[in-house]
Amino acid sequence: MKNALDQLFDEYQKRNNGSVQQTIAELIQLIALLGLSRTDFFAKAAFYGGTALRIVYGLDRFSEDLDFSLRAPLSGFTLDSYISGIREELASFGFVTEVTMREKKVITPIESAFIKATTRQVLIETFLEPQLARQLHSEEVTKVKLEIDTDPPPEAGFEVRYVDDPVPFSIAIYDPASLFAGKMAAVLARSWNNRVKGRDWYDLVFFVRKNIPLNLRHLEARLRQIKFYTKIEPLDDKSFLGILSERIKTVNFTQIKEDVERFVRDPRELDVWSKEFFLHVAGKIQCKL
Repeated sequence: MKNALDQLFDEYQKRNNGSVQQTIAELIQLIALLGLSRTDFFAKAAFYGGTALRIVYGLDRFSEDLDFSLRAPLSGFTLDSYISGIREELASFGFVTEVTMREKKVITPIESAFIKATTRQVLIETFLEPQLARQLHSEEVTKVKLEIDTDPPPEAGFEVRYVDDPVPFSIAIYDPASLFAGKMAAVLARSWNNRVKGRDWYDLVFFVRKNIPLNLRHLEARLRQIKFYTKIEPLDDKSFLGILSERIKTVNFTQIKEDVERFVRDPRELDVWSKEFFLHVAGKIQCKL
C-alpha cells in the first residue's frame, strides 16, 4: 500500500507529463510552504507569482520558483531565519536537501535562497523508485529558488487561502487582482537574459480567461518603483492599455513560445499566439481602480 506522499508523487507525475524533476520540484515547493506556515512567516509576508497561481488558483503550467513579498517594509526581517524550518519540514518527509541563502553581490531589496536535492537520491530514498532513478544522470539536481521582496510596493490586497497537500495548511497570498498587477508589471517591464519571458504572457491569458480584474493602483506603484512609469498624472486604464499595446507590438512571439512551451501540458494551445491575438486579449482586461 502506497503512503500519501507516494500517491502524491504518482498524481503529480501524471500532471507533469511524466517529468520526474518537475514532480519532485512541485512536492518540494509544497513542503517548503508547509514549513513556512508552521512559523510566523505568513503573518509578515505573502505568496505571489506563477507558482502561487498554480498552487492556489489552478494555473496549468509548471513554475520553478517560490516568490514572496513582505506585506509592508519590516525592519530586521531576514529570510535566513526561516531556512531551518524549511529544512526540518523537508527532512520530516524524507527529503535529503541542501537549503542555503544566496549571497548578495549587490545591495537589493530581494533576498534569495535555494533548495537543492539530488534527483536520483530522492527517488531512491524517499520514493523507493530505483528503477526510475536509473534512467537519470547520477548528478542531476532538482532546484527550487525562494525569493522575497523586502521593499514591497503599496496598494496590494491580501487574503488567506488553504493548501491541501501534503497536509492541509493555510498561507497568506496576494489577492487575484494584485497578483494580476504583479504579473502585468513583469509583462510590461521585465526581460530575462535580454529575452521576454513567455511565461508572463501565458499567465496574462490565464488572468483574462478567468475574468480577474487588474489592480491598477498596485500596478502603478510597481511601475513607479522601478522608474518605468514616471508621469505626474496617475496611471488610468486608457494609458495602461496604450502602454500594453505598444509592448505587444515589440514582442517576438516565436521566441516567447519557445520559452514557455516546455512548461505547459499541451503546447498546441500556443499556436494562436500572435500580436493580433494579444491585442485581442488586452482589449478584454478589466481594470480595478
